[in-house]
Amino acid sequence: MALSDADVQKQIKHMMAFIEQEANEKAEEIDAKAEEEFNIEKGRLVQTQRLKIMEYYEKKEKQIEQQKKIQMSNLMNQARLKVLKARDDMISDMLNEARQRLANIAKDPARYPALLDGLILQGFYQLLEPKVTIRCRKQDVQLVQASIQKNISIYKAAVKNNLEVRIDQDNFLSPDISGGVEIYNGDGKIKVSNTLESRLDLMAQQVKNTHNSHVYICFSPLDFCCSVYCWFL
Repeated sequence: MALSDADVQKQIKHMMAFIEQEANEKAEEIDAKAEEEFNIEKGRLVQTQRLKIMEYYEKKEKQIEQQKKIQMSNLMNQARLKVLKARDDMISDMLNEARQRLANIAKDPARYPALLDGLILQGFYQLLEPKVTIRCRKQDVQLVQASIQKNISIYKAAVKNNLEVRIDQDNFLSPDISGGVEIYNGDGKIKVSNTLESRLDLMAQQVKNTHNSHVYICFSPLDFCCSVYCWFL
């Protein structure tokens, strides 16, 4: 039985509706999948960029921290150099003041003989030789002779050996030095320099080599001279 035109049109409309529905469903499926893939890719890109940004700022933070450390180190070095310079300047000032006061030590008749006794006896102990020669300033000869007589007995009692001492009358120490003596062994090859200047220089070197800054701060020029004098003894 042949279909009427109305039936044919009806079937065609039905088929078209079915095709359109399938097409819409397919389109929706494609859109959903595209949306899902888009969101996944967007998330991946966002995460990648977030990691890059975090890495960038972490790197920047490390650079800033490193720069701060370098700046702090430079500042500390500059401060240390200033402290060292101030310390050296203070030591130089005290040493200059001490050198100016050294001459007054030899002019003190109550203290200089005792100082010479200590310097000469120390020289004997340092050399431990049977024969020694002493050089002194010409004006100190009598004081040195008296000190020798006093110290020989002390030395003999301490080391149980004899000691022969002579004063070099041909080569006196310069009258420009502040005092003290030089003591030589028998052949003159070994010298103990116990002049006031040499002892001050030795102490100055020890003071400069120490790392205790309080040592320098607590000394006034007068205290430093007194410390030098006590150290001689």
